[in-house]
Amino acid sequence: MSNCVKIIGAGLAGCEAAWQLAQQGINVELFEMKPDKMSPAHVSNGFAELVCSNSLRSSDLSNAVGLLKEEMRRLGSLIIKVADETKIPAGGALAVDRERFSERVTSLLENHPLVSVKSGEVTDIPDGRVVIATGPLTSDAFALKIAELFADTNFLSFFDAAAPIVTYDSIDMNNAYLASRYDKGDADYINCPMDLEQYTAFTSELTRADTAEIHGFEKSMIFEGCMPIEIMAGRGVDTMRFGPLKPVGLRDPKTGKVPHAVIQLRRDNAEGTLYNLVGFQTHLKFSEQKRIFSMIPALKNAEFARYGVMHRNTYINSPKLLDRYYRLKSDPRISFAGQITGVEGYVESASSGLLAGLELSRELQGEPHYDFPRETAIGALTLYISGGSVSDFQPMNINFGLIEPLGYRIKGKREKNQAISARALDVINGKVGTLQ
Repeated sequence: MSNCVKIIGAGLAGCEAAWQLAQQGINVELFEMKPDKMSPAHVSNGFAELVCSNSLRSSDLSNAVGLLKEEMRRLGSLIIKVADETKIPAGGALAVDRERFSERVTSLLENHPLVSVKSGEVTDIPDGRVVIATGPLTSDAFALKIAELFADTNFLSFFDAAAPIVTYDSIDMNNAYLASRYDKGDADYINCPMDLEQYTAFTSELTRADTAEIHGFEKSMIFEGCMPIEIMAGRGVDTMRFGPLKPVGLRDPKTGKVPHAVIQLRRDNAEGTLYNLVGFQTHLKFSEQKRIFSMIPALKNAEFARYGVMHRNTYINSPKLLDRYYRLKSDPRISFAGQITGVEGYVESASSGLLAGLELSRELQGEPHYDFPRETAIGALTLYISGGSVSDFQPMNINFGLIEPLGYRIKGKREKNQAISARALDVINGKVGTLQ
């Protein structure tokens, strides 16, 4: 195929890159090792599987990830398009029915005339133009092959964890109530209150629970943005109450008071038959999860549709290795995209695939790069990832600290962030016409 790009991995980033290239008239071969080979965290055969939360986080333009999603939406993102089509109630967040989301992404790519899907594990880097989007769960064989590209640079890795999911019918609603924090938006979360005595006992059991044995890790490094609940509990008796169990703004209508602690459950599918425990990433043994999480009054009879799991997240030292187009500096025929680059989060991962795909299509068609500037979220993220001045590189979510300041003062953080978002979207709007 003329100008054919080979994309390794059909996760969020790989699917987004494939879609952008194909939509610009570039032939794509999309390689996916599932179902022939499954990683420790994957359970389905579909593309763009969401292995942790089903939430793409806030949609508010005063939030950086809300801005990034809107930029991607205007740039024709496949992932955001399908997320909008499969969204389920989640207050001010964009959450999706994870099965329908994956099915829809898979269908659109499998039926695209310029996308050829190849099944089976890739164990060597193909010739020609390649986008490596194998994610944080890259197979051992392919990870070794990637490592050969970096003779003087080490891979980096950290532990990541997913939260359990329970069935709605097993939740004791006599000990729970529907509400969103500060009554903002619809009451889409099930809130499970705990009093001081219940919380103290729960915390005590978490700190001495048995954890599952983990294989294949060279160093024990926990990523702060996805910390197991038992690690959090061990950092102090009130740590969880300032994190995922924060009760502020969640007054219990039965008592008229704010509980000592609140566990929030978020809908995981469109039917509302499954709910996940927000912020309860864990690597406890399954039996311990059942025992300890059942101490939460509303979950005393909970049926677990999925227990929490922990897995390795591998990423490369991107500031030393990649340019602003996610290309390998030492060999620009090879691009990277997704969490393997060190972007953190579903939206950020997909955005890297979008940018890598768009910029590569411009290059292959002899057109100038878009060069999204630091005034935009998508540009700020890639400039951070490729910024050689970063000394201690860690996975990074999009945040306003990465985006170019306004250059003038605006009173109020929310108002300032909204002004930054308005400026960014003006820049994006100027790029959109060239995508048609």
